[in-house]
Amino acid sequence: MGGTFLRKPCLAELYQKYLDDQDLSAFVQGVAARYCPATLERLAACPEREVRRAAVLALGFLGDYQNNQVLGQALVDEDRMVRMLADNAIRSVWLRVGTAAQRQQLGVIARLVVGQRYEDAIARATNLLNEAEWLAEAWYQRGVAEFHLRRFPEAVRDCHETLELNPYHFLAAVIMGQAYLELGNRSSALEAFRRALKLNPDLEGVRQQIARLTQRTEDH
Repeated sequence: MGGTFLRKPCLAELYQKYLDDQDLSAFVQGVAARYCPATLERLAACPEREVRRAAVLALGFLGDYQNNQVLGQALVDEDRMVRMLADNAIRSVWLRVGTAAQRQQLGVIARLVVGQRYEDAIARATNLLNEAEWLAEAWYQRGVAEFHLRRFPEAVRDCHETLELNPYHFLAAVIMGQAYLELGNRSSALEAFRRALKLNPDLEGVRQQIARLTQRTEDH
């Protein structure tokens, strides 16, 4: 792989300039003028960590759901900054899928969940899934709303569906684990939390939850 990157790409210079002046807009515009998402994907595997950081950061703004796998792989990068940037980036691209109207609906549903309007979120997500059942993020957002309404079996179902469609969706694995805990199913909760941590090793709260559950299991 090392021979593929003989000269440090311009992307590294753009990233260094961003670090110096903190002008994110200029960075994104500069990258967009020179690189397409497919090239950024290739650069996300560069041996130089600064290049990987820049590529992952850029994909968070310029990429979409087609870049989900590359960003999912970046979640387990050896460099912590790459992992942090991938965490932010992948959450963004999960909403950039489908038609323009479907993306708009996903955005509305996500805002309803954040605003704790769970019934409205469930209704909109259900309507969207009736139209496009392959939208992983619609399943996830509905699952989160159901979890907060204490409909735990439904939350497990929707998070499971999310992971079937998007195997990198660590947040769905976390909610599934929490729902299983509420249902009193410790072994399934532990399995879900371990899956989440495998996808995203920097989920410290999940790591602690696994340790607590493992200790309880050993104590009994």
